[in-house]
Amino acid sequence: MKEEFARWDTLFVQFLKRDWKKIMVWVLGLGLFSAGFVPAFEEIAKDQGLLGMFETLQNPAMISMVGPTPIETAADYTLGAMYAHEMLLFCSLFSMIITILHVVGHTRKEEDLGLMELVRSFQIGRHANSLATFVETVFIHVILALFIAVVLISFKADTISVEGSFLFGASIGMAGLIGASIALVTAQIMPTSSAATGSALGVIGLLYLVRAGTDVLNVDLSMFNPLGWTYLTYPFTENHWILLVCGLVFTVLLSIIAFVLEGGRDLGAGYLPQKEGRGNAKKSLLSVRGLLIKIQKGVIMGWLIAFVIMGAAYGSIYGDMQTFLESNEIVKQMFSHSDVSIEESFTGTIMMVLISLVSILPIATVNKLFTEESSLRLSQLFATKVTRGQLYWTSIGIAFFSSVVGILLAAGGLGSTAMAAMEDRSVMSIMDFFAAGYNFLPSVLFFTGLAAFALGWAPKLGKVVYLYLGYSFILNYFEGLLDLPEWLLNTAIQSWIPRMPIEDFDVRTFIIITLMSIALMVIGYVGYRRRDMIEGI
Repeated sequence: MKEEFARWDTLFVQFLKRDWKKIMVWVLGLGLFSAGFVPAFEEIAKDQGLLGMFETLQNPAMISMVGPTPIETAADYTLGAMYAHEMLLFCSLFSMIITILHVVGHTRKEEDLGLMELVRSFQIGRHANSLATFVETVFIHVILALFIAVVLISFKADTISVEGSFLFGASIGMAGLIGASIALVTAQIMPTSSAATGSALGVIGLLYLVRAGTDVLNVDLSMFNPLGWTYLTYPFTENHWILLVCGLVFTVLLSIIAFVLEGGRDLGAGYLPQKEGRGNAKKSLLSVRGLLIKIQKGVIMGWLIAFVIMGAAYGSIYGDMQTFLESNEIVKQMFSHSDVSIEESFTGTIMMVLISLVSILPIATVNKLFTEESSLRLSQLFATKVTRGQLYWTSIGIAFFSSVVGILLAAGGLGSTAMAAMEDRSVMSIMDFFAAGYNFLPSVLFFTGLAAFALGWAPKLGKVVYLYLGYSFILNYFEGLLDLPEWLLNTAIQSWIPRMPIEDFDVRTFIIITLMSIALMVIGYVGYRRRDMIEGI
């Protein structure tokens, strides 16, 4: 057994030397994001801010997004309770996602690149790399948890207690460890690193969707969800440390399973074998379009199915909205004084979330072309009559098509499920859902245009588009909670677009953003046609 883990400590030290810059950015970035908004929330809490926020967050739409709170009356809703309520779930999700990318990148991806075969040629045990990666991940999250707690305590804000601060940080750290254990398992099961990453992220997405329903219908059911063991710790209020023990046990068990699975598979192979190819290639592969579709078909289909599931999951909540409205007199008065129903308000909010997720697919589609380029697979194509323009515009076309279909499925899944849940009580039609979805099409095209621009002029920065997408989503998410200046909101492209059906459709904005997106694609093509091809990174 000792031989299986031989020299793991040597690899651990080497990982720290290699990753120290990444670790600093990771801890500072996620730590400051998680703990740095206390002054902003203090501004919100002034006057009747806590009362208004408490009532707003009782909306099923908000509960499905940010989770529940153990506080039952507005009088007991403190700054600490509000901060944990608003921030903990999303910070935990970010921690999980970052950790999954890190763990798969250090384990299965290095196998796919042939690096692990070189490492194991020395006196390195079979499990040494996985153990070193996991220990490094634990080390990072301990530092992250302590950093978050120290930052929170440093503000010396009312009701931001020392115990709650450490629990808040520990919850985010535990979320990362749960994500690491899931990634370790998928790295053993799936045939490639990309499949391992996609399946791990898919598991996290499924856990989030399940908790969105259970949080609204019966929060006790969320206690059986591994994701629930992070945000249901309720820092600054009930301080449920015991849930972190559940998360730790879950992490240890999954990690043991991952090591057992790793011991039974060949290097570079997974328990799910890769699908065998056809004896003879299809005629469609003779075209650039057919080849690129073949390469990306699995990713596209997976995301499209996810859009339907996510839309349906949120749509199932609509049936309980009227009950909630009748049970809360303050919220009932709030909606009765406006011309907007609770269903329309929810649709405007949740459609922004769904379209942000839809935007990921076209970005990934465009970035895939650079992945093929840097993997030395395009040189063979350029030896034929295939031109750069064919590759570029075909990728853009696939990205556009996937965007249109993605919005169709997300809005359709949301609308059809919502209509079924509300039966004859709905004030909306299915076309209202489609209109609200395609109203955001220019923003999806804009992210596609940014990815195309990066592909043409600075392809290694293609992943930065994901950061801008996350930035845009965060600004829109906090728009109703923070008194952000107008100029800052306008830096997020989605803020330009009115949210239907709450607001009216803006033809001028729709056309302007669409033209901007097309311009970015054209400029990106100019750069892609003129730049040297990058082969190997």
